[in-house]
Amino acid sequence: MSAGQAPRPVCVADDAELFDVAEAIAAEWAAVGVRGSFLARHIDTGEQLGFGVDASVPLASVVKVPLALVALDRIATGELDAARPVVVDPATSSVGPTGLAAFRHPATVAVGDLLLLMLSVSDNASADTLFDLVPVDEVDARLRAWGCTGLRVRHRLNRMYECAAGAAGNDFSLALELAIRDDHSGRHTIETLDPAHANAGTATGLVDLLQRVWRDEIAHPGASAELRRLMGRQVFTHRLASELRTDTLRVSGKTGTFLHLRHEIGVVESEVGDRVAMAALTRSDRRANLAPDIDLAIGAGARRAFEALRR
Repeated sequence: MSAGQAPRPVCVADDAELFDVAEAIAAEWAAVGVRGSFLARHIDTGEQLGFGVDASVPLASVVKVPLALVALDRIATGELDAARPVVVDPATSSVGPTGLAAFRHPATVAVGDLLLLMLSVSDNASADTLFDLVPVDEVDARLRAWGCTGLRVRHRLNRMYECAAGAAGNDFSLALELAIRDDHSGRHTIETLDPAHANAGTATGLVDLLQRVWRDEIAHPGASAELRRLMGRQVFTHRLASELRTDTLRVSGKTGTFLHLRHEIGVVESEVGDRVAMAALTRSDRRANLAPDIDLAIGAGARRAFEALRR
């Protein structure tokens, strides 16, 4: 390996053919300057392929999926009312470009609709309002009680922006520069980009969670069913679903984007019954807010993996 060259990720697969697919996806990511983790698993056969699957990574908005599951479980067991109205004031809510976070005036929204906004348009204000009702420590404890290894929930969504502002003020370019520099050095100026302090997870832990949700093997069955429905309402289809948009496939997912992180987890389902859970967790050295080629590389990898794993 030449100086400065990133090490090749360790691939995992159930046979030589799937291993070749994992290597090809890793090479495609490297070609567009992406490092990270990828895992795809057929929910019913258990066959899988991927690379870097046990690396812990800051989750950004992907953390909204376990938050939703815990909140939905409380709703399904009668501990929380989905119709309960909550006032969200933009003056005190979380930073974000979508949903209630982009509002200019206070709004009253039911708990069930906060969940919809959080998962469909990745609304940070809805997420942190839900964290007011289902605290961070409770979400983390419930995941551990359910045996969800490889996942940690440690802070609200707005904490990411507070830490970035603390390190770089209002200079997004500087925050991005720090994130990239620190990713290579392992010394994190922005605390919520440090896997030891961030909401963090592994590709294996996330795919395990999705598999259990899709098989009704975690939480109340009503909670997992509603989580599947809400993830199917996601508006953003530029990553995992970008090469899987057909009338015969359904993609249910959740993106996560912050500084140099571009993630998505989700499940691809075919009309003949194939169900493949995926986690794509990426970091790049791109000093840009938009990187459509990286999003498309995630989508190309998802298509390759689904085609390799479908029966």
